[in-house]
Amino acid sequence: MTTVLAVTEGSTASPLVQNLIILVLSGFVGYAVISKVPNTLHTPLMSGTNAIHGIVVLGGLLLLAEGADLGAGTQVILFIALLFGAINVVGGFVVTDRMLEMFKAKPKELVEADTEEKA
Repeated sequence: MTTVLAVTEGSTASPLVQNLIILVLSGFVGYAVISKVPNTLHTPLMSGTNAIHGIVVLGGLLLLAEGADLGAGTQVILFIALLFGAINVVGGFVVTDRMLEMFKAKPKELVEADTEEKA
């Protein structure tokens, strides 16, 4: 963060504008990085991202539990963010599990049933 602070230190823009600029630029960089990932690496990358996001959700829970000096509005926004984060983690693991199921061999009974249906 010191690099960002050094770049924006002489700026007359408000901190909100600076933070929005950082958010937009990080979105572009994230898109550029993710779009270059080959298809074979999407499942491991998604699993790692879900694990990291789980840690972020845990940190948010700790902040919400200990944040007695936070305002009511901040607590509501934090709760909504935690709810969306938890949904993202669970959904990500469900999708990863379904993707990994594609690489498992089918049981013999299912293979035989599929060939009988096609005949």
